[in-house]
Amino acid sequence: MTALDTLRAELSATAPRMRDDLAELIEVESPSSDPEALARSADVVAALGARLLGAQPERIVVADRPHLRWRFGGGPTRVVLIGHHDTVWPRGTLARWPFSVDGDRATGPGVVDMKGGLVILFHALAACQDLDGVAVVVNADEEIGSPTSTELIQETARGASGALVLEGSSQGRLKVARKGIAHYSVRVTGRAAHAGNAPHLGINAGVELSHQILRIVELNDPERGTTVTPTDSVAGTTSNTVPAAARVSVDVRSFDPDELVRVDAALRGLAPVLPGAKLDIERGPARPAMPETAASELFALAQRLTSSLTGQSAIGEAVGGGSDGNLTAGIGVRTLDGLGAIGGNAHAEGEWIALSSLPDRAALVSTLAATIGRAE
Repeated sequence: MTALDTLRAELSATAPRMRDDLAELIEVESPSSDPEALARSADVVAALGARLLGAQPERIVVADRPHLRWRFGGGPTRVVLIGHHDTVWPRGTLARWPFSVDGDRATGPGVVDMKGGLVILFHALAACQDLDGVAVVVNADEEIGSPTSTELIQETARGASGALVLEGSSQGRLKVARKGIAHYSVRVTGRAAHAGNAPHLGINAGVELSHQILRIVELNDPERGTTVTPTDSVAGTTSNTVPAAARVSVDVRSFDPDELVRVDAALRGLAPVLPGAKLDIERGPARPAMPETAASELFALAQRLTSSLTGQSAIGEAVGGGSDGNLTAGIGVRTLDGLGAIGGNAHAEGEWIALSSLPDRAALVSTLAATIGRAE
């Protein structure tokens, strides 16, 4: 029996414990917008990590959001593992959709994105033979673009030989590229007036917003994989008043950094159509692209290890969704993503994972953590 076979057998024996740890994490709700819930969740994550790793984390609170960090060894960081404990699910979701298991399938809010990944992370490192130079960051705001944890993640990862991101995986695929993302808010200022008596005295912000939305969608470039998508929008206050204000959010994504620059310039160059209307363009959270070159070497290593562990070949995919892997790749750190639990329906009712995926994923992550920055 090889060392990898032994590791896999040891982790398979912990499968019942993994299931119980997963249930414990799921049963503490942690929506990104709820600092009180996040604080409770951070307590549970910290306790789980301390039990499995034998060390308490640093608790780093930024704007009421509790992030956790572990560092092992006295030297520089060799490899950083990244996860998040916030979810998209509002408090109260558990009341109608509790954690449950049916055969090999576990469901519950946040099970694949990404509390299953946290279970893999901690059990992988508990079985790892070489934690020297390993760091762990578990943040509390990934689902809203990591606005308060970006600096922490990049400071921890800077100079490391690799970053491993424990986001969930569809059909076992590893994420080898992610689009860069930028969020904008386009705000229109018009002038209110009575819609029945004097609509001509108003400047209709809703109409102006409609003109701008049509311009915004023209910035899409499918051939280059660039998407520019108006999302949530609002205009006006009452049904009998010409809207004095309107707003639309814009989601921009592309694998090509030059495309993000092009769209940024175009959005900032938008001009009003209606006389007297005013536009204000605000840029929100953004993430650089994670190019395939950032993942290629670590993906090749993961392919070799996966073949030895399971007899199957690892498959990579490029995706439009972003993660904290964009942040590490953006500062030049080799990054491999999608190492979390295998499942589906992320951000949707019925989110699920295959419990049988946890031990094998943990064995892969454990071996990667021990190998990266050593003899690869």
